[in-house]
Amino acid sequence: QVRLVESGGGLVLPGGSLRLSCAASGRTFSNDVMSWFRQDPGKEREVVAGIWSRSRTNYVYYADSVKGRFTISRDNAVNTAYLQMNSLKPEDTAIYYCAAKTNGPLVPRTPGDYSYWGQGTQVTVSS
Repeated sequence: QVRLVESGGGLVLPGGSLRLSCAASGRTFSNDVMSWFRQDPGKEREVVAGIWSRSRTNYVYYADSVKGRFTISRDNAVNTAYLQMNSLKPEDTAIYYCAAKTNGPLVPRTPGDYSYWGQGTQVTVSS
């Protein structure tokens, strides 16, 4: 059974940091694009960051709203993707989802292009 399991969400003060993890199982994801999306109630799910790796080269994408603050990475040896979130703002509050798409290198921005999804983890930035 293919599964993506997110962890690391929580409540953080503005300006704080969180690190999200996405543990994949059931198949090898090393050739997949791994992305993070987020969704607020009443809003569309939006891509935050994505990564595809080949040899020692990473192809990455960041939404303008998180550039310079968020860093996506992956460790194919343990089938896990990460999202380091620094300088968090209240507008970053959302449910964050991990998603996987077979093959790269382009990072799709449309949720329908992804085959596998995690259950989501809540990130709340508030004082």
